[in-house]
Amino acid sequence: MRFLPRWFFRLVLLVLLVLAAVVAFAWWQVRAVPDNPHVRYGVTFSAKRAEDLFRLDWRRAYLSVLDDLKVRRLRIPAYWDRIEKESGAYDWAELDFQMKEAETRNASVLLAVGLRLPGWPECHMPDWVKSLNTAEREAKILAFIERAVERYKPSRAVWAWQVENEPFLFGFGECPALDVQFLDKEIALVRTLDDRAVVITDSGELGRWIRPARRADIFGTTMYRTVWDRRVGYVHYPMGPVFFRIKAWIAQHIVRVKRIIVAELQAEPWGPKQIPEISIEEMAKSMNVEKFRDIIRFEQETGFDEVYWWGVEWWYWMKMRQGKPEMWEEAARLFVQQSRR
Repeated sequence: MRFLPRWFFRLVLLVLLVLAAVVAFAWWQVRAVPDNPHVRYGVTFSAKRAEDLFRLDWRRAYLSVLDDLKVRRLRIPAYWDRIEKESGAYDWAELDFQMKEAETRNASVLLAVGLRLPGWPECHMPDWVKSLNTAEREAKILAFIERAVERYKPSRAVWAWQVENEPFLFGFGECPALDVQFLDKEIALVRTLDDRAVVITDSGELGRWIRPARRADIFGTTMYRTVWDRRVGYVHYPMGPVFFRIKAWIAQHIVRVKRIIVAELQAEPWGPKQIPEISIEEMAKSMNVEKFRDIIRFEQETGFDEVYWWGVEWWYWMKMRQGKPEMWEEAARLFVQQSRR
């Protein structure tokens, strides 16, 4: 009978000790709950979701977000399928309106460009692109990104560019397979056109963060608490704020990313069907005012100081179409408190 040599056990012990030391040091770094009551809050506003999903007048909804909620930080997607519905024919009116109104109120905008942007089906491809081969499609994407950046880089509202949305999140959305080399081309293009920061995002719960953070000036995580999975039903993520603090510590010390923000924080239901197709009671299983308050406390304990809520169109829809303004009013209190600092 052969035995493993003594040096092998010493090596295993050494590796375990090193790993234990790393984990202990990381835990020491993140163990304390951050005193972070002054988070800067914003919202993602999607004219596409407001109009197509909730059947709202998106302009009125947007102006209400700016003037009634007093939101001054916005993440706005430049949806390719709404701007270039026909090849070479660009209609910027929708995005021009949003940018102009943001500028008028001295609001700041994180402008998202690319094929994969916030909101289902994740990749927002014009119909005419679907018949193109990969090389042709990628050339058209780069051309669109260049047009968008050149058009809006003179805007004083734009503080950063988000390139694609959760590009490394595999298996979610109706999207072509990720080509990392092409993603790098998109990022490089934006950097050649403008010197403002590039934001790259990843799933907070499912993403590894390292590859997107390595490419980012600013890394953006998403953060969801309760979601629906067709195989098991509702899933409440068990990880606490320390989970995000550990991941942030790793990203900041291994990749050296300059800054981390919450690019998308859940503030609307995630149920078995599209929101307008489910009951108020079903919505409450994944989002209501009490859950919203819990998420505010949860996020504050992660230590991230800039947050973009996901769900403002739903708040407005609940208020205007369902006669239930509670989410809108709760959010209004949050933004009013922020404006008084």
